[in-house]
Order: sequence, then C-alpha cells, then structure tokens
Amino acid sequence: MPEFTANAAQTVSAGQNVLLTETPIPCTRGYVCHRAGSGIITLRGITNQCRARYRVSADANIAIAASGTAGPISLALAITGEPLASATAIVTPAAAGDLFNVHVDALIDVPKGCCLTIALENTSTQAITAQNVNVIVDRVA
Repeated sequence: MPEFTANAAQTVSAGQNVLLTETPIPCTRGYVCHRAGSGIITLRGITNQCRARYRVSADANIAIAASGTAGPISLALAITGEPLASATAIVTPAAAGDLFNVHVDALIDVPKGCCLTIALENTSTQAITAQNVNVIVDRVA
C-alpha cells in the first residue's frame, strides 16, 4: 500500500496535475511506480487473473490561488489524462486562500499485462493552491 504526499503549498494551473513530492511508503513489489516530483503514478497489471484492481484514495486541502476570483474549484482523479466524473470533488470558497479539505476515491481495474497512469488533476477553470496532499494506492485484487 504505497503512499505519495505533497505537504508544501503549490499552485496548480487549470488542467494540470498536483505534483507529489514525497513517497513515505513506497511499493516494494513493483505494482505501483512513481518518480519523485511527478504528478503521475503508474499502476501495473501484474497478475495471474484477467485484471489487477486498485483502490486509489486522495485527500487534499485546496483553495483558490491568490490571483483567482471566488467561485467553484475542483480536483479529480484522472486515468490516463481523463478526469473521472465519479471521483471529482467540488467546493466553492468565498475568497482566495480559503482552504477546503476534499477527498476522492475510486476502484481502478488494470488489464493483465497493461499499465495505466493516474493523477490528481485540477479540473477547475482557474489556478488552485493545493497542500497537505495524500494519495494512497491499495491493491485489492
């Protein structure tokens, strides 16, 4: 069960991924790969079954970036660059800098012998600030 984090506040432009800077708990079996400082995590379909199943959970504190205007902002799990509508968190801060804690969770199937990339993407129309980000990948089947 690897864990990837980014504790320091970072500005994430619209359509970009949150960068995960630390790996407190790495995957020691080669199922989950990540390069420090990247926003992309690779899930590998190493299995004797027809697919490998992962539960991906992410928590973050998000706010409108200092240069932004009040309105809805959102963060979503994305598979191979496509945000999942079912794993999207939307909040509406009253002002820039107002932090909200969000959580998203999804089950992701990776076909045997294949790989999928996942990321935590800013799906807002403006830049956001993200901090205390935590992504946990748990292989469940």
